[in-house]
Amino acid sequence: MTDPWMALEPGADPAERVRALRRAHETFTTAGTVPRPVRSVVADSWRRSARAGVGPDGTASVELTDGDLGAYRAEHPLARVMPLVRELMGPFAADGEHLLAVCDAHGRLLWVEGHPATRRRADRMNFVPGARWAETAVGTNAPGTAVAVDRPVQVFAAEHFIRRVQPWTCAAAPVHDPYTGRVLGAVDITGGDGLAHPHSLGFVQAVARAAESQLALLAPPGPADEAPALTALGRDEATLRLDGRRIVLSRRHSELLVLLARHPEGLTGDELLCALYEDESVPPVTLRAELARLRRLLGPGLLASRPYRLTAPVESDVTVAERRLRAGSVTAAAAAYAGPLLPASQAPAVVRLRRRLADGLRAALIARRDPDLLADWAHAPWGEEDLEVWRALVAVRPTAAVRARLTALESELTAEPASPARRAAR
Repeated sequence: MTDPWMALEPGADPAERVRALRRAHETFTTAGTVPRPVRSVVADSWRRSARAGVGPDGTASVELTDGDLGAYRAEHPLARVMPLVRELMGPFAADGEHLLAVCDAHGRLLWVEGHPATRRRADRMNFVPGARWAETAVGTNAPGTAVAVDRPVQVFAAEHFIRRVQPWTCAAAPVHDPYTGRVLGAVDITGGDGLAHPHSLGFVQAVARAAESQLALLAPPGPADEAPALTALGRDEATLRLDGRRIVLSRRHSELLVLLARHPEGLTGDELLCALYEDESVPPVTLRAELARLRRLLGPGLLASRPYRLTAPVESDVTVAERRLRAGSVTAAAAAYAGPLLPASQAPAVVRLRRRLADGLRAALIARRDPDLLADWAHAPWGEEDLEVWRALVAVRPTAAVRARLTALESELTAEPASPARRAAR
C-alpha cells in the first residue's frame, strides 16, 4: 500500500502521472467531479479550494511588504529557528536548484530562499516573501495545505489547484509550538519533478521536528516569567494560562475574567451584577459565591476585592485583536480573531463587546476589499450567512462559486425569517 501523503509512488512514470492529473484537474474545474487518479488528500483540498472561490487561473497576492514584512518576521517565533532551517535545508535547495520556504500559520510566506534562477522563476507566480499562499487564496499547494490540515503534505505538478503552479512540485510540514501544540507555520521545499520522490516529504518532516526541538531549547516555559494570558475568542469556555497551568474556565468564570481583564482599575459588585445578569433580581450573594469559587480556582493573590480586580495584568486575545484593529493592522487583527467572543454568553456586557469587535473587524475587512481576507471570513462558521461580506467578496472575486453562494444566501434570507440563532449573531 502506498502512503497517501506521497505524491508519487516509487517506480511511477512522472510524465504519465502529470498527464493523468491534468485530465483530472480539467474534469474537476469544468464538471466539479474528481476522477480516480487523484489522491484523497488532493481531492479534499481541491473541494475546499473550490468552496473558497479560488479560480484555476488565479494568482497569489502580496500582503506584507518592506517594513511591515520585516517587522512581522522579526517578531515571529519561527525567526528564532531560521538559522537551523537554513543549515539543514540550504545545501539541499542549492544543490538541487530548489527553494526553501517558511510560512506562518495563515499561509503567508515569510522567507523564500535558494537557487537564484529558481527564485526568478518563482517570482513570476508571486512565490515571494509576504505573499499569501493559504488554500483559501491559491488553492492546493504544500505550505498552504499543510497548515490547513495540520499534516505533512507533498503536492506534485498538476495536483496544484492553480494552473500556473502546476510545473512545480513541493513538500511541506507544519511546525508547532512545542508547549501549546499551536501551529506556528510550515517549512517547505519547492522545485521541479525531482522533489516528487517520497524522501522529500520525510526530509521536510525531519526539519520541522528539528525546528520544534530547537524552539523547546530556546524558550523553555517558566512560571516565573510567564504572564497570565486569557483566550476567549471562538469558544464558549475561555482558557487561562497561569503559572505554567492551563485552566479551562466555566462560562460564568469566563465572563468574569473577560470583564476584569478589560477593566484593570476594577469593578464594584453592582457594576458586575449589571454587566453579567439580564435579570436584575439576581441577589449580590450569587455573584459573591461565583467570585469566591473563581478565587479558589486561580489561587491566592490574583483576584482582589473592593473593588473586584486582577492584581496582575492579564493579556487577552480580545485585547490583542482590538489593539491591532485600532492601529489599522487589519490583516493582523483578522489573524488574531478566532471567532466571536464567548458566543453562547448572554451577559449584557459580553454581548456588547462581542458585537463591537465583530462589527468593527468586518467593517474594516469590507473597506479593505482584500479578497483573501473576505474569503476567510465568509467561509468561517461565523461568516457563512454574512450577506454584506459575501456581497463584498463577489465585488472583488466574482467567481462562479462565490456568485452562486451569494444568490443562494439572498434567496434563503428573503424566503425565511431570521432564526433565533441568526438574530443572536447579529
